[in-house]
Amino acid sequence: MKKKKQGVKLFLYILPFMLLLLVFSYYPLYGWIYAFFDYRPPIKLADTEFVGLFWFRSIFSSGTKIKQLLGVLRNTFAMSGLGILTSWMPMAFAIFLSELKSKKFNKLVQTLTTLPNFISWVLVFFMAFTMFSSSGVVNNLLVDNGLIDAPIQFLQSDNHVWLTMWLWATWKGLGWGSIMYLAAISGIDQSQYEAARVDGAGRFALIWHVTVPGLIPTYFVLLLLNVANFLNNGMEQYFMFQNNFNMDHIQVLDLYVYNLGMGSGSYSLATSFSVFKSLISIVLLFGVNRLSKKIRGESII
Repeated sequence: MKKKKQGVKLFLYILPFMLLLLVFSYYPLYGWIYAFFDYRPPIKLADTEFVGLFWFRSIFSSGTKIKQLLGVLRNTFAMSGLGILTSWMPMAFAIFLSELKSKKFNKLVQTLTTLPNFISWVLVFFMAFTMFSSSGVVNNLLVDNGLIDAPIQFLQSDNHVWLTMWLWATWKGLGWGSIMYLAAISGIDQSQYEAARVDGAGRFALIWHVTVPGLIPTYFVLLLLNVANFLNNGMEQYFMFQNNFNMDHIQVLDLYVYNLGMGSGSYSLATSFSVFKSLISIVLLFGVNRLSKKIRGESII
């Protein structure tokens, strides 16, 4: 009876989060029905024509659409690939923070690097525009000091778009991404460090032979989850930084779906893209889960 009451109590603890999950993650899946109708607002869905898989077939119906889709996928793969190739950086940053001897300086650095995660991309773009626009702080300093004759178009250029987007995302998420690794570091058995010191291990040897192996399981799980979400870049960052000059290299799949639906009014086509993307993400998730079972002997779902 006591265990039953404890189970009910624990269930009530997680119930609010389950309700939020249902409302914000599962209930919106009802919108997938629009992919099977020729929906044109403000007409009611019940009054629109059922077209079945027409919009799914139209994704690959012409060479122009396929070429456009390939360009969007190229941008998506590039941004996701950069994220995966540099996914070790939060772990390295967490190790750096854990090695700081001054607690005050540690807290200061951790606070300053975590705060950007809570800044919206609207404010991040406002900061970028203030600093790097043609009339921004950086260009004014360079022109006033005679280093350049004309302002450099940092934001209106199509050059190095992938790199700049990765840099902004790294600046915003590096400190936040290190929190989980800091928790993992605090969970490493201290007797391992003591035994390594007895064997004569120095500071860097402790990091390489004790800290890093202790973080590898956490890193591997997060890496697999990133691979499973390979097509999900998010939309907010790219929406804020997009313009007519960099559209060819900044439009990832999520932004493309948004522009189709809200920009062109092709709600049914945009929904079919979203469904297609979600199904591929599910396949990737189960594929990565199977890979995790083979390599680590553990499942991530």
